[in-house]
Amino acid sequence: MSTQDNYVNPDYVPEPEKVNTKKGLEGSVIDTSSVSKVNPDTNSLIYRGYPVQDLAENCRFEEVAYLMYKSELPTAAQLAEFEKLERSYRDISKDSLNVIKALPKKCHPMDSIRTGVSFLGCEDERIWDATPATNYDKAVRLLAKIPTMVAADFRFKKGLDFIPPNKDLSLAENFFHMCFGKVPQKEVVKAFDVSLILYAEHSFNASTFTSRVVTSTESDIYSATVAGIGALKGPLHGGANEMVMHMMKEIADPAKAEQWMLDALANKRKVMGFGHRVYKKGDSRVPTMRKYAQLMADVTGETKWMRMYDSLEKVMVEKKKIYPNLDFPAGPAYFMMGFEIDFFTPIFVMARTTGWSAHIMEQAANNRIIRPLSEYIGAGQRKVTPISERR
Repeated sequence: MSTQDNYVNPDYVPEPEKVNTKKGLEGSVIDTSSVSKVNPDTNSLIYRGYPVQDLAENCRFEEVAYLMYKSELPTAAQLAEFEKLERSYRDISKDSLNVIKALPKKCHPMDSIRTGVSFLGCEDERIWDATPATNYDKAVRLLAKIPTMVAADFRFKKGLDFIPPNKDLSLAENFFHMCFGKVPQKEVVKAFDVSLILYAEHSFNASTFTSRVVTSTESDIYSATVAGIGALKGPLHGGANEMVMHMMKEIADPAKAEQWMLDALANKRKVMGFGHRVYKKGDSRVPTMRKYAQLMADVTGETKWMRMYDSLEKVMVEKKKIYPNLDFPAGPAYFMMGFEIDFFTPIFVMARTTGWSAHIMEQAANNRIIRPLSEYIGAGQRKVTPISERR
């Protein structure tokens, strides 16, 4: 063998392999799941096999939470036992209350609930116990305590006293009680309950995937939930429902909505509440949420928001063939219920904690650390020169 055959050029950098890089992991299938399925071909969303619109019309949110955790809808006896456990966990400690109360009044409620859940993890001595039974118990604790923390923050930001949870009320009824000191009429409670069911789960969305990534490192359920909250805060994900209502308030007059949308499209302005990465023919959850948003308009007499809704949707569909997503009807529905706009996304957290927990438990049960690769597009390999020689 010649000397030339043994020579290795120290400056040689091989040509990079040709890879099919998918920005945002669009279209990538990275794991299996039995929690939910988004089927763009049939424009449907199923939870554990059940169409979400059927669940919304026929079940209460607690039944769907049980379905998320246990894979089956509960019997009457199982639901009663589940509700008894959830209601027993609704109270939060004085320390937890003080943490929420001590936060700056102007901080976003998503920052408040992120901090509250983190503190909740600090209080749980079982932090490293991730057995299925313990994770299930922690999931129910999160389901029960997050609404209490959100409601406490809602009250504190208004300078009002905390209202303790009422364990004789459903989850939806209790949340209104803790926020406003009273339970509204049954139509309002039903509309809110429906929104929680529709927001409960949506496959490998950004926040759920974030929670699974954290879980894959064998971190704890509280850390994974905090990470999910951080991802959900963004206006391209959970925060979109807030941006929808800010947009509607900016328009103010339904008579101006059509021209506003035409101008927005002409100026290439980002319009929140429309389009979806997965759905191409319209979000399957929208018809149900739109029905209950209209019910809120009928109950409250605040009809202008739904008239505005119809005008904005009409222009967007006619001009761009882009349809509303769930955030578009949910925003005005929550506003008509009396909630401050900044609290729309924390309400989303109350619902989505069920989906997150289901995925966290699924990931933990058959775990492999999530560690994707990237396509490097930076400078080629180069030598480091001493600082005295750099120009």
